[in-house]
Amino acid sequence: MSDAEKTKAFTKAQTTPIGMNPAEGGIVIQWQDGTDLVYDFRGLRLACPCAMCIDENTGEKILQPTMVPMDIEARSIESVGAYAMRFYWSDGHSTGIYPFPLLRYIGEARREALQARAKAQGL
Repeated sequence: MSDAEKTKAFTKAQTTPIGMNPAEGGIVIQWQDGTDLVYDFRGLRLACPCAMCIDENTGEKILQPTMVPMDIEARSIESVGAYAMRFYWSDGHSTGIYPFPLLRYIGEARREALQARAKAQGL
């Protein structure tokens, strides 16, 4: 599934961030619809959408999990226009631009995976 297909179902309120706070090993993004989603830095780095991490022609992932340190951090985060964020990673990578709909998708997918894991563990 392409990034466009993953993100086209979101509303403007679901893809408009209104705040961001640090979290252990990541960040929390507050969205205009009232949802707060937690993002881990390593997961975000692994989801980098740039041409160095995703083959532009095939959409195939180039970046391998073994290439990303377990303790990676965002050294800084900046807005890109009114549509995306750029992370400057502790491994020196900074070419990925994360559009807000993609960030929302990543956050929702992470939340669902954590909920499924907790349910499977009987928590």
